[in-house]
Amino acid sequence: MRKFAVMLYPLFSLQEITCLTSALALWFDETVEFIASENKEYQSEEGLRVLPAKTTADVKITDYDCVILPGTINPLPALFDEALIDFLRSGVGTEVVFAAISSSPILLSKSGVLKGKKFTSGCFMQMADTFSFVEMDNFLHKAVVEDGNVITGIGMFFREFAEAVLRRFDYDIGNHFMRADPADFTEEDLTFYWSEEDYREFLEELKEYPM
Repeated sequence: MRKFAVMLYPLFSLQEITCLTSALALWFDETVEFIASENKEYQSEEGLRVLPAKTTADVKITDYDCVILPGTINPLPALFDEALIDFLRSGVGTEVVFAAISSSPILLSKSGVLKGKKFTSGCFMQMADTFSFVEMDNFLHKAVVEDGNVITGIGMFFREFAEAVLRRFDYDIGNHFMRADPADFTEEDLTFYWSEEDYREFLEELKEYPM
């Protein structure tokens, strides 16, 4: 079993990472822990209010095989969250895989994770130019970029980003990851049945509810 962490910070984007996290948790039965610098409520871009399972003080970054950073429409609160940046910085020189999408690669830049590495990002160029720690000479205008233990992507390519992370860990995701064509399916294909065991479990669980 591998362990994956998702970093939480204000206005994080669920949409950019849920292809990845749902595949990890539901397809491959992996543990995905949501962690943040503080044990408080964080609100996503979509308005979902979330509490972290753990804080950065509770764990070490090397507890995880991969740290996933969602994008955010306003990266400044995370960028100036020293506990968060220190946590990411503690992964420099380790084998932890960092997967950052949209604006979040700028957090890896500040923490030193991206030093000397090629990357992409969906952050605005003026923001990147504002901070000297962003190595723009290493910026590539590509959908997804992999360099060593870092995978970065632009938000609109969330499927390609998820696919790159999953393939990095050798998961079998086929050739058409989350791109099924409805026209390819018959009525039989779209009719679903539990196994006998799963159906029995459902009936047992149903007994807990009034009928």
